[in-house]
Amino acid sequence: MDATELSRMRWRCRRGMLENDLILTRFLDARGSTISAADVAALDRLLDFADGELWDLIAGRVEPDDVELLPMVAALRAA
Repeated sequence: MDATELSRMRWRCRRGMLENDLILTRFLDARGSTISAADVAALDRLLDFADGELWDLIAGRVEPDDVELLPMVAALRAA
């Protein structure tokens, strides 16, 4: 991901729920410049979820219905 895409993604990761914000920021700090285009697409799709739904996924309370999101959810859980 280039600097412009990373900046756009950081802006999209700003959430109303502090827990999500912290996890997403930590993930981008650690892996943002090296994630693949497929990971960017998966993260972009996850960011369409409401804060509560996203937190439930990250916290492991629920699993995503879409199996293509599983690797990104696992990466966020590890962040």
